[in-house]
Amino acid sequence: MVATRYKTAFQLYPYARVPAQDAAPMRHPVVIVGGGPIGLALALDLGQKGTPALVLDDHDGAGLGSKAICFSKRTLDIANRLGASQPMVDKGVVWNVGKVFHADRKVFEFNLQPEAGHRNPAFINLQQPYFEKFLVDAIKNAQTAGAPIEIRGRNCVTAMEDQGSYSTLTVETPDGPYQIEADYLIACDGARSPLRDMMGLSFDGRVFEDNFLIADVRMKADFPTERWFWFEPPFKDAGQSALLHKQPDDIWRIDFQLGWDIDRDKELDPARIRARVNAMLSSRTGSVPEYELEWTSIYTFQCRRMAKFRHGSVIFAGDSAHQVSPFGARGANSGVQDIDNLAWKLDLVIKGLADDTLLDSYATEREHGADENILNSSRATDFMTPKSQVSKIFRNAVLDLANSHSFARPLVNSGRLSVPCNYVGFSLFGADTLSGPEGTRPGTVCPDAPLNDGFLLDHLGGGFTLLALECTAQDVSHHGIMAKSLVIDNASDALKSRYLGDKLQGVYLIRPDQHIVARWASFDENAVQTALTIAIGKD
Repeated sequence: MVATRYKTAFQLYPYARVPAQDAAPMRHPVVIVGGGPIGLALALDLGQKGTPALVLDDHDGAGLGSKAICFSKRTLDIANRLGASQPMVDKGVVWNVGKVFHADRKVFEFNLQPEAGHRNPAFINLQQPYFEKFLVDAIKNAQTAGAPIEIRGRNCVTAMEDQGSYSTLTVETPDGPYQIEADYLIACDGARSPLRDMMGLSFDGRVFEDNFLIADVRMKADFPTERWFWFEPPFKDAGQSALLHKQPDDIWRIDFQLGWDIDRDKELDPARIRARVNAMLSSRTGSVPEYELEWTSIYTFQCRRMAKFRHGSVIFAGDSAHQVSPFGARGANSGVQDIDNLAWKLDLVIKGLADDTLLDSYATEREHGADENILNSSRATDFMTPKSQVSKIFRNAVLDLANSHSFARPLVNSGRLSVPCNYVGFSLFGADTLSGPEGTRPGTVCPDAPLNDGFLLDHLGGGFTLLALECTAQDVSHHGIMAKSLVIDNASDALKSRYLGDKLQGVYLIRPDQHIVARWASFDENAVQTALTIAIGKD
């Protein structure tokens, strides 16, 4: 068997023979299978911390097709920490506003980020190949600075043996097979995960009886850069719902809900797709501008996850661990939150600064995140596709009320959009003697705020941080881990509002993934040491 040659949007890491192909199996601390957004981000995060990461990908770059396009503020904040966000924002289409229609009537509109004082917008639209390219660019910069990251393109894992404390992999290349070993094997190989199948693990959940057509259309159009969603759209053959999004390079994403019992080949006929697109465009503009079909696909809503994300030295992340419907932009965004949670824990374990059991908390916290996403995605799908006449009557009544009554608008569900997951109440979080704002309780992710000429999140870095607002603090070292102090006097009003509320001062211990561990009214070294102990799973 020879690794398949795939067509790519960008050839980012062409195949090159390595000495390991002619040697006995070499052991690696971390092997990541899959060079999509999740695998690349994990490699970049680990490498910047000094932990070696090897990525094996059966492609040699970013695949064709837009795939994921909506990247949330939380994902951009993580990418900013990794040094990859600015090209994404520069290239992407920034949007904060969405509009919901019922037939030809606008029901309401919403702003996902009405307050100022954040580096990043609520969302950008950016084709997945660009997202991957910018991550690889950041990896190359990190490699130049000495980060121990390696990507091997057209290296396809065809067999895996779980040895308990490590894994043995058989890797196919254009020059034939070779073997390597991994202390920790991270499966980022997608919803059809070959590694999951090799291990005989299940992927359980719900498949919704509906199909959706994606059409990426290249055209010049004057539509605003907003998310437009229609229930029972007025244009011909659009089905129960439709969605319109702008992407870079004059590409527009259009989704049509087709129903369950369809002929997929027939629906993918370009002439039939064009008829649907023509009907949508003419209903908005009165005419049909010239356009080209760039990419088309049909997908089925699925909400599934593995029972456990960790299996000894093998850990699953992204779509290989969980899958949700595209409406709500939870797929890639939740996967990036997976690696944000995993990287610092894996780094500490490999360096001997934390016990291997810390990795169990990755599974616990991110299984919770997957359940939260699946619940929201399932509710959105049930609202968008009523399964009974009674459900449809209720749905349409909510839409009618939402036009003029604000109480009904939160009930309208056109795909609850991705928000940061919090871990309030989970075991790795400590004291709250500040009793400050709800949005910065232990377990929540740090909100951004203006700081000097930049923003707070720029100063948190990739380690533990001790944030002291309007009071003093000092660096704290415990268990070989340093929590570096960030003392801020004369904080901006936004920073005070988000972190202090009506309090005059406060101290926060923040994890490397920018989740808040604990907070206090003043600095206490012993209290910080106790919180650090809890945060790394030693208590």
